[in-house]
Amino acid sequence: MKSDLDIARGAAARPIEEIASQLDVPADAILTYGRDKAKIDLDFLAGLSDQKNGKLVLVTCISPTSAGEGKTTTTVGLGDALSRIGKKTSICLREPSLGPCFGMKGGAAGGGYAQVIPMEDINLHFTGDFHAITAAHNLLAALLDNHIYWGNKLDIDARRITWRRVMDLNDRALRSITQSLGGVVNGFPREDSFDITAASEIMAVFCLASDLNDLQLRLSRIEVARNRDRQPVTALDLAAPGSMTALLKHAIMPNLVQTLEHTPAFVHGGPFANIAHGCNSLIATQSALKLSDYIVTEAGFGADLGAEKFFDIKCRQGGLTPDAVVLVATVRALKKHGGVAKEGLSRENTDAVKAGCANLNRHIAILKHFGVPMVAAINQFTDDSDAEIQAIKDACSAQGVETVACTHWQDGGAGAEDLANKVVDMMAQDVNSDFNFLYEEGLTLWEKIETIADKAYGAGSVIAANTVSRRLEQLQEFGHGNLPICMAKTPMSFSSDPNKLGAPDGHELQIREVRLAAGAGFVVAVCGSMMTMPGLPRRPAAADISVDDEGNIDGLF
Repeated sequence: MKSDLDIARGAAARPIEEIASQLDVPADAILTYGRDKAKIDLDFLAGLSDQKNGKLVLVTCISPTSAGEGKTTTTVGLGDALSRIGKKTSICLREPSLGPCFGMKGGAAGGGYAQVIPMEDINLHFTGDFHAITAAHNLLAALLDNHIYWGNKLDIDARRITWRRVMDLNDRALRSITQSLGGVVNGFPREDSFDITAASEIMAVFCLASDLNDLQLRLSRIEVARNRDRQPVTALDLAAPGSMTALLKHAIMPNLVQTLEHTPAFVHGGPFANIAHGCNSLIATQSALKLSDYIVTEAGFGADLGAEKFFDIKCRQGGLTPDAVVLVATVRALKKHGGVAKEGLSRENTDAVKAGCANLNRHIAILKHFGVPMVAAINQFTDDSDAEIQAIKDACSAQGVETVACTHWQDGGAGAEDLANKVVDMMAQDVNSDFNFLYEEGLTLWEKIETIADKAYGAGSVIAANTVSRRLEQLQEFGHGNLPICMAKTPMSFSSDPNKLGAPDGHELQIREVRLAAGAGFVVAVCGSMMTMPGLPRRPAAADISVDDEGNIDGLF
């Protein structure tokens, strides 16, 4: 079979105006970026408010491994399959970050014959959204330091500055820096740090804002520091929201592209699910709900991270009611969770699959807490045996969950038609799904952390340093106790140790740090050694990316 890149490069994309017309979006309501990508005008979208919402389907997966799960691929395959069976469908995905593209994984636009295109553009600069978010974030940082330089009228305590800088690349050298060296003209020296753009609060604000006005309001609430009286200093205090909004004015318009089979796809916003809330923009999702009958979206990593945040943060803030959830697993990944080394994954090992299903069962249990109708999808590889697939089906059946094997990577939408029909039938039978949140707003911040640790991670206890406990108490006192929790934790394990595969139980979850994201509307709890600025591996994906003599990009997949 051809490589992902060759498949994408050989695709015959339709003009983006034609894709927009499938959703009844007129040509004068889109801002084109070449022939195959566009942004949709916010004024047009605002006029859709009275239209009925379509059905919202979330795709999530088991705990990720190096063997691969194919959550994005399944999202695209299911969307194409729904289109194939005659449903007016849109797909909602996150934009890839340059950090992983040049770091661990290469591209993030699906795979095989279940991809969104133009793949190279989407994985690189796309329509410039990430750059705009990076600029808006760092503008606020510059205004903060500039205010201190020119007399510090707000009496900002430089020891209590919490606003970091960001960039959209993995660079461990920037995790901890000393800035403003070189004399008086460069400002006041202090310690600082960088996060990756996907972890920026601006990214979270961008993805949770309902419109341009809400975006500016959220930006104004961002807390950047404390003054010497320990009172909060906000972006509004620095007169920053207007200029930041100006940088984001075009970026906030949702991006429209297409799949290989020409299903409309909204690719907009890109927070990570391990260090942020892991969902595409609310504006894109809300737009798709008005323009389509069926909407397929994804949340990053497994159900313990992305799906939990999708329900408890995005749905809570956006007033969304999901209609179905698809849990993706692969035979290979379950073997990995069952103790098989990577080099042995291609060999049949039904016992390892059965052992690995402990991880699958935990994710099923997590999703059951939310009361949304569920089906499991096996993203099938060519070397999967019938016995291994049956082992997964048996495990799911024991939990009361039906399973569908899919071949969308190899066969495109045709390989996921059984899944599409199952999802449609399931939603028709469960019109009154009992959707609820994992925790109530009225719990304290610490109680919310404990609830997530217990119900989602299977932890036996949660520990935190006295500084963390005091910080949580301060946030409660300042009126932030009603906010949801955004856990920053390794996606590879239910614990804070990425090497504990399967379904560890009764473990101790350590909360290292707590950060307020007042503009986004949540509190970030950083677990264990989790970093909000990733590093590069020994051999980064960037080492295999190049441009050939004809100007084609090679190695980006």
